[in-house]
Amino acid sequence: MELVQKRQRRRVRRWEAALMAGLAIALLTGVWLDREQTALAQQVVRLHVIANSDSAADQALKLQVRDRVLERAAEVCAGVQSAEEAAQTLRQALPALEEAARQAVSEAGERCSVTVSLEDGVWFPTKTYDGFALPQGKYTALRVILGEGAGQNWWCVVFPPLCQGSAVEAQPAMAALGEKEAALLTGDGEGYVIKFRAMELWEGLCRWAEGG
Repeated sequence: MELVQKRQRRRVRRWEAALMAGLAIALLTGVWLDREQTALAQQVVRLHVIANSDSAADQALKLQVRDRVLERAAEVCAGVQSAEEAAQTLRQALPALEEAARQAVSEAGERCSVTVSLEDGVWFPTKTYDGFALPQGKYTALRVILGEGAGQNWWCVVFPPLCQGSAVEAQPAMAALGEKEAALLTGDGEGYVIKFRAMELWEGLCRWAEGG
């Protein structure tokens, strides 16, 4: 009987050791993935347009405003070389960007409020485009909220200028990113899908731990 109990205790200790080792590996991997996403986030500025509602008219208006804001943002960011510089430039140009959005609303014959802001730490889910994908996480974002802001979102990247209206142009704008960050977006190298899934799981765990 005593021998059986000793074996059981050894078995429990082995399981405990295995669980502790697995937890340590998960934590280290999570920190590494978080650093990769953070490094990428420091090199891009996202665009986030939120429609007033999910009605066909409000969704169409969202796209018209998106096109006008992207056009104006491209003008003010011409010659900008870094995400930090782009954020500073966009922040200074917020009144002009908001005016561009208001003009688009007026020209569409609609009446709704427009709020344009530049915010840090905006959370985005993983988003896949034709030619590249962006891992979920927190980014600096140019946010355009129409009316109640209760409709479906549209998001992409305003710097580097990867998105022009409904079109997504990964090249040559991708050259503004570092080699590792560009590889993460385009999937060059091994483990691309696995890495993105691991990032999603890690971010989900962090948000759960934070009570989000």
